[in-house]
Amino acid sequence: MPRSVNSVASRARRKKILSLTRGSFGARKNVWTVAKNSWEKGLSYAYRDRRKKKIEFRALWIQRINAAVREHDMSYSQFMGAVHKNGIELNRKALADLAMNNPEAFAAIVKSVKTA
Repeated sequence: MPRSVNSVASRARRKKILSLTRGSFGARKNVWTVAKNSWEKGLSYAYRDRRKKKIEFRALWIQRINAAVREHDMSYSQFMGAVHKNGIELNRKALADLAMNNPEAFAAIVKSVKTA
């Protein structure tokens, strides 16, 4: 008896991955083996970079807070130390947002931290 191969399922599986690699350059979008490898590598990059994104955003918030605090003659480390000592419960994300979008409110926080 001849060997039975489910070509419908195989073709569907290949088409699914080829559709996921649509938009890639060259053989990465239409050659099965190359497309499969690039798709798998892309999944590992996506997994890694979901974690890396958090690190990069924290660094961005720190830079923004530092730039805003230096306008008020303080350094970032002095400011954050004073914020924690005075019990201000704002995280870096919120402080960076205030520094960018509401400088008056941020200046009030810096002033309250300086006086205490």
